[in-house]
Formats: sequence, structure tokens, C-alpha cells
Amino acid sequence: NFQKEGIKVTLLTGDNEEVTETVAEVVGVDDYKASMLPEDKIAYVRESQDKEEVVGMIGDGINDAPALANADIGIAMGSGSSVAMESSDVVVVKNDLSKLFYSYKLSKKLNKIILQNVIFSISVIVTLIVLNLFGVLGLPLAVLFHEGSTILVILNGLRLLGSKGPKQEERVSDPSLKSVKV
Repeated sequence: NFQKEGIKVTLLTGDNEEVTETVAEVVGVDDYKASMLPEDKIAYVRESQDKEEVVGMIGDGINDAPALANADIGIAMGSGSSVAMESSDVVVVKNDLSKLFYSYKLSKKLNKIILQNVIFSISVIVTLIVLNLFGVLGLPLAVLFHEGSTILVILNGLRLLGSKGPKQEERVSDPSLKSVKV
């Protein structure tokens, strides 16, 4: 899903090539690096940052903690080690990667609504000031319009409450992963 949004996704793991290829295929990741040591993961994170990329690192174990701490956004899986969770910025409580993409989409929607509300609010205020200065609109009516616009901003923000979590078909569920430690 992130790849469809134009976000580069690379799977970094200490697992062998065969396991890594299977996991990458199941979760839909095109780029992966197998047999990586913790210092290799840190080096990869830093190389990406040197290219001016914002790096998000997802991990669950002690071996991931240093890379999580060095990433711009460290994300720990809830079932992981306490060291990984303490080294990260975000913890995904349930081991469901679709929740991460859902959070990303929700934040994009949130930013869009905030921008809409700011532009609308400033437009209303500037319009009301100009109309009031030229005597087209009296102060009591301007206050009434302003309060009405505030209610519209609140209603627009409430659209976020209708956001639903990821659909069942968006979740990664593959029986072959039961025997694969991710």
C-alpha cells in the first residue's frame, strides 16, 4: 500500500534470503535486504537519511532497536521487545501492519481538513472585516456570520470521526507466515 502512494519500502531483516523473499512476497514489498546485522540496518538508515530521505523503520526485536533509534520515525510492533518499544517513536499495539497504513491515510486526511479549515476561516474573517470596514455589514451581523463559520469548521473537522479502520481484505493474512518469524 505504501508503494502505491509512492513511498519507497525496503524490508531489512537478519533472516536468510529464502525466508526474506517469502515474507517480502506475502507482504507485497519489492525491495528487501536479507542477513542484515544491527549495524547494517543502522548503516542503511543513515545512508537513506544522507540522501535527504525521511526514514521510517519498523521493528520488533533487540536487533532492531539501534536502527529504530536512528530512524526519523521509529515504529515498534507491540509484541516486540521492550527495548525496541522504548527506542521507537510509535508503537503499533496489535501486530497488524495495515493499521500503520491506515494511520498514514488518516493523517493525510487530517492535514487536508486542517488546511481546508484554515483557508476557510481566514477567508471568512478577511471578508467580514472588509465588509464591516466599508459599512456593508454591521458588527452584530458580522459576529453572527463569524460564529456560523466556526460551526462549519467544527462540522468539517467531525468528518474524521467517520473514518473506519482497515478492511479485512487489506490485512496481510497468509498461512505460510505462521511458521515464518518476521
